[in-house]
Amino acid sequence: MLNKSDYKRFSEKMDKSIAVLEDQLTQIRAGRANPSILNKITVEYYGVPTPINQLGSINVPEARMLVFQPWDVSVLSLVEKAIQKSDIGINPNNDGKVIRIAFPPLTEERRKELTKQVKKMGEDTKIAIRAIRREANEYFKNLEKKSEITEDELKVAEKDVQEMTDQHIEEVDNVVKKKEKEIMEI
Repeated sequence: MLNKSDYKRFSEKMDKSIAVLEDQLTQIRAGRANPSILNKITVEYYGVPTPINQLGSINVPEARMLVFQPWDVSVLSLVEKAIQKSDIGINPNNDGKVIRIAFPPLTEERRKELTKQVKKMGEDTKIAIRAIRREANEYFKNLEKKSEITEDELKVAEKDVQEMTDQHIEEVDNVVKKKEKEIMEI
């Protein structure tokens, strides 16, 4: 007998793959200021690697600027150096009280490069989802071998798994299209 929890487990894995993709996409700079671009940058604060967003507030006063206001002014130079060393390719401006990070408009070439990167991330996520589909189909085939489900139930399960896979792949396409549109926006 097929159980809903069997499907749910694989659906949740596919959902996690999409969540990882969305998280990765927030790290890609699309010309407009997005505080999440600083999430992966850490600073040695009292001997502990600490994310920048835990050392102060990050505001977006205008579309192409972030302002980092530290709770402890002594970390300003550390944060500035960490941003310069990071791979976001933006030079911070430290005025002694806050750090301003201006996002220059992206060049056409850079936009195309980022779009390729986004498509590759989407493709990698689709590959992960198909691997989960394969895992699900193996699981149901094993149930059939053990005579826990019938051959007809196996066919139904495979059809359901394929539909679930198609829905998740369509969702990946939508996430990728949305990010591409954001990148190509001038």
